[in-house]
Amino acid sequence: MTTTMPVARPVPVRTTTPPRTRRQLPASAVLAAVWLGAALVIALWWHGTTSVTGLGGWLTNAGRITGLLAGYAMVVLLGLMARVPALERGVGSDRLVRWHAMGGRYSVSLVVAHGVLIWWGYAVTAHAGLLHQGNLLLTNYPDVLMATVAGLLLVGVGVVSARAARRRMRYETWYYLHFYTYLAVVLAFSHQFSTGAEFVSSAAARVVWSAMYLGVGVLLLWYRFLSPVRLALRHQLRVHDVRREGRDVVSIYISGRQLDRLGAEPGQFFRWRFLTKDHWWAANPYSLSAPVGSGLMRVTIKDLGDHSSLVDRLRPGTRVLAEGPYGGFIAGRRRRHKVLLLGAGVGITPLRALFETLPGGDDVTFVYRASSARDVVLRRELDAIAEARGTTVHYVLGSRRQLGHDPLSAANLVRLVPDLREHDVFLCGPEGMSSAARTALRTAGVPRRNIHHESFDF
Repeated sequence: MTTTMPVARPVPVRTTTPPRTRRQLPASAVLAAVWLGAALVIALWWHGTTSVTGLGGWLTNAGRITGLLAGYAMVVLLGLMARVPALERGVGSDRLVRWHAMGGRYSVSLVVAHGVLIWWGYAVTAHAGLLHQGNLLLTNYPDVLMATVAGLLLVGVGVVSARAARRRMRYETWYYLHFYTYLAVVLAFSHQFSTGAEFVSSAAARVVWSAMYLGVGVLLLWYRFLSPVRLALRHQLRVHDVRREGRDVVSIYISGRQLDRLGAEPGQFFRWRFLTKDHWWAANPYSLSAPVGSGLMRVTIKDLGDHSSLVDRLRPGTRVLAEGPYGGFIAGRRRRHKVLLLGAGVGITPLRALFETLPGGDDVTFVYRASSARDVVLRRELDAIAEARGTTVHYVLGSRRQLGHDPLSAANLVRLVPDLREHDVFLCGPEGMSSAARTALRTAGVPRRNIHHESFDF
């Protein structure tokens, strides 16, 4: 059934304007820069190649091209995951992850193709067997053995990143296995200069290539390792309180100094590391479930049976390391003054923060999908905010079997929000629900650019 819950007694809410959005790099500009870089890499090969003759020559040069593109692709992949704030805000964390995953598949394919084509091309040119030529490459050519180890590491990371493998491992295991990518890049770098024809004869190419790797390395070092330490020292984050919001949901209140200087916007998230013996090694992404204020931040976490099952044991005073803020799921992304907030499960936490802080002139509707009334999270707050805004929260309750239809179909969404196609939609929830909702919204006529979605699936 579709119901509107009774409005609870109002609690203090702040319908304020979110902080001004900081610098952003639009997704279109980032993609254009990536493709321009790829074109320049091919131009580098073209400039260093006078002629190609025979099957061996064609195979070897195909290997050179794939090797150059693989080296460039690794820099791009690391740059996408460097957690540069302008990228996170402009592109969005979930889109960056999707680009990284797709690019990772291409990169591994390029690495494998490079190795096979060079091996085959050299064997054809030398009129030697593949086994003999492979042994020569590994033992007589500088740094090829290290490059082979690097390639195997990248293939291994690619295998554990496949969807079927990811579903069988914990987030933390998958996260730490990816650090082998850094080792692979380091091992392969010297190989590029020692045997790459484009670099052996061109000092300028070596300088530019080194600057590209060094630049991304500095970004990684600063944003992924030094910035969290700097943030911890400046803001002195600690657990202030732990409050149970439902049968398997808790809110963690984190106190600190000068929290306004974080620049965190409603809808964004941090990667949190609670410094206890059970939590210190895991940095997990949780969205802010309320705007930052009064020296406190809040995250609301559902027990999903992994790291999240331990957070209710945290004690006040526990030190906290936080990386962020991240994500482009922010009010500044909207194009219209009519906004639909569409969520399910604990995915409503960033939506709840947006609900409170979207400008008062916006026409805001909230649709919350849950299996039952007791699965609704932060109900009192949502109803109090709705009363303060003069709007309604539509709670779509019941299982699909009980409802007998798709509760978030295009027809049902239009019934709840008759002028749906005139809205910007902020969507957050489990992947299955989000995917179905995106399809329904497109069917209802909502432009793709007006659907804002962020997912934490890995």
